[in-house]
Amino acid sequence: MRLRDLLVDIPHHACGGNPAIGGIATHSGRVREGDVFVALSADVDFADRHPFVPQAVRAGAGAVVAEREVDAGDAAFVQTTDTHRALAHMARRFYGCPSDALQMIGVTGTNGKTSTAYLIYAVLAAAELMPGLIGTIEHRLGAEREESNNSTPQAHDLHRMFRAMVDAGCQSAVMEVTSHGLSQNRVLGIDYAAAAFTNLTRDHLDYHDTPSAYLAAKARLFDDLRPEAYAIVNADDEACGALIEKCSARLWRYGRSSDATVRIVDGQTSRRGTRLCLQTPVGEMDLELALRGEFQFYNAAAAVSAGLALGIDPPLIADALREVRVPGRFEGIDCGQDFGVFVDYAHAPDGLKNVLQTARAYADGRLICVFGCGGDRDRGKRPTMGALAAQWADLSVVTSDNPRTEDPDAIIADILPGVDKAPHLVEPDRRRAIEKAIAVARAGDLVLIAGKGHENYQEVHGVKTPFDDREVAREILRWKV
Repeated sequence: MRLRDLLVDIPHHACGGNPAIGGIATHSGRVREGDVFVALSADVDFADRHPFVPQAVRAGAGAVVAEREVDAGDAAFVQTTDTHRALAHMARRFYGCPSDALQMIGVTGTNGKTSTAYLIYAVLAAAELMPGLIGTIEHRLGAEREESNNSTPQAHDLHRMFRAMVDAGCQSAVMEVTSHGLSQNRVLGIDYAAAAFTNLTRDHLDYHDTPSAYLAAKARLFDDLRPEAYAIVNADDEACGALIEKCSARLWRYGRSSDATVRIVDGQTSRRGTRLCLQTPVGEMDLELALRGEFQFYNAAAAVSAGLALGIDPPLIADALREVRVPGRFEGIDCGQDFGVFVDYAHAPDGLKNVLQTARAYADGRLICVFGCGGDRDRGKRPTMGALAAQWADLSVVTSDNPRTEDPDAIIADILPGVDKAPHLVEPDRRRAIEKAIAVARAGDLVLIAGKGHENYQEVHGVKTPFDDREVAREILRWKV
């Protein structure tokens, strides 16, 4: 494909040349001969890429797209007003607009995106719609799977994966759509058949600055829906009204509210799973789920709403949801011990509160919570999370999550005012913290290890090293049992 073919509908000023383009790169270290290098402007997530144009050209870039004048050497140079938007448009055209061939379902919200996406994926698969999946844990491209480094990847990676899905015979795709992905225009140009909203609570204020800006980013997914698409929203969430203020799509509300299209009538959850009764436009639906926790009532109701809106038969939906399991989401670790151990991804206040409440209900004895807070992220939520652990747990073990480039001890110091005088231990080393929690657990107790869930690494001082809470817990339990 020629450079100018990629620039359709992109405001730009082109300076000479129309080379054949072999690929798209945004990192100078990944440029191959004949690629176009898109110099993304600075963002909280990454540094300005404009200074790396010379390296990209030396690596063989045949063209450069930038927002300001740069020395592109012999490469064709294109100047545009917004390289993030340009990247989305270019990637879509380069890969042949693959998302147009897929029935796209987007899932956004603070908590529950991953579980809801897995549930919808199962429904689509049961309906023989051959789904793909893009999310926090993994990307499923037909039979191929890729480990996820980003819940909503950059646009050129997204469209590469959509192309792989279509080539593998996929007919649909469900994807997590983050506020970062929306605000950075990564999903620009994707035409969604349905979009689901889980909830909105405090998170990512290090990036969005204010709750209203965070809400506005989420709302973009619904603002852009076509009138014939479906907006599937949590009627019980305070943000729901503002979220869909500019939405012209067909609304499906779910929740406990009397005006919900899919209403949660009753539900019970235990260590064995969940039973849920929903009132829907096609009658009452009784569900059995392997997933545990009252917060899963809403995720399941969102998935049922999506399935019904897309015309999938209720019995098929119910069967599809029964055995869904989500890695690192209140995942039980059983090595024959006489107390419970669960690992969960909860890393924001509302998510931690939900999983603590569930764990509290399951604990016959004490609830012991191991948790920390991520570095280089919203500091304001740290004492709040400490207070929640103090409120719901009998013993808190405050440790490191992913400190990233921050001092782990400084992060813990931000958490401790919330814990105050409630029973707690402080252990910055996460492995030793898990060891201490398990060492003091007695028959009937429940140990909750929160924050990292499915993650198989820990990032300390900017370096990622292998670390999986689930495997660490199993190693310690095998030694203890």
